[in-house]
Amino acid sequence: MDKKLLQSHSIFPTLNIEQTAAFYSQYLGFKAVPYLDTQEPHLCLYRDDTEIILTQSHGQKVIPNRELYGYGYDAYFITKQQQELEKEFEAAGVHIVRSLSNTDYNNKEFVIEDVDGRWIAFGIKK
Repeated sequence: MDKKLLQSHSIFPTLNIEQTAAFYSQYLGFKAVPYLDTQEPHLCLYRDDTEIILTQSHGQKVIPNRELYGYGYDAYFITKQQQELEKEFEAAGVHIVRSLSNTDYNNKEFVIEDVDGRWIAFGIKK
């Protein structure tokens, strides 16, 4: 059976595209490619097969899902190398919100907080 869905990209509105991009580049190892002189200014962040698209929020503060709805992550990235990635992020000084563990929904994951307050999980179904 042919897979119809291949990948997904996260779109993160932000107050300051350059500041958010610097965090993802410096601490999480993403490469930033700006498209700021376009009709819809944005910046793409790339690491491996993952892409995050930053857009300008025009003064609207980022409100993480846990604040809006009482719980939930703002993005979930699939990886089989959670332990190595967690160590890399810890060494870079990233705030680890939840250390690597097995969840009650049968995932092995860890969670970070980004510069805009988003909680982002890195894990996979066991």
